[in-house]
Amino acid sequence: MRRLKFQRMKVRSRERRGSAVVEFAVILPLLLTLLMGIIEFGWVFMVRQTLTNAAREGCRIAVLNTATEDDVATRIREVMAPLGYTEGSGWSFTASAIDAETQDIAVSASIDVVSITGGYILSGEGYDLVGRSTMRKEGVIAAQQ
Repeated sequence: MRRLKFQRMKVRSRERRGSAVVEFAVILPLLLTLLMGIIEFGWVFMVRQTLTNAAREGCRIAVLNTATEDDVATRIREVMAPLGYTEGSGWSFTASAIDAETQDIAVSASIDVVSITGGYILSGEGYDLVGRSTMRKEGVIAAQQ
C-alpha cells in the first residue's frame, strides 16, 4: 500500500515539472522583451543626457571671450568620446557664430544609430535625440534703449 502511494506521488511530481517547463517557455520571450526594453530605454536616456551635457560643456567654452570655434568643437568631442560613436555618422553638432551675443549649441544623434537593438524596440524614422544649451556671451553689455 505504501509503495503504491509513493509511486503515485512520483508520477504527479513529474507531471508538475513538465507543466512548469511549458509555462516558463511561454513566459520567457515576454520577460526577455521586457528586459531588453528596460535596458534599451536606459541606454537611450543615458545617451540623451550625454548629448545635453556635451552641448552645455561646449556652450561653457563658447561664452568665454578667448574661445575659438575649434575650442568648442574639441570640448564637445571630448564629452562625446566615451559613447564610442563617430562624429558625422553617429552624432553631430551645430553652434552659433562665436562672436554672437548668445551662444546656442545643439548636439544631436539619430535614435536608429544610438539604439542597442538596432531600432527593433525603439525606432523612429527621422527621430533625433537632441541636447541643447544657450548661454549669454561673457562680458557683453546689453544694448540700452
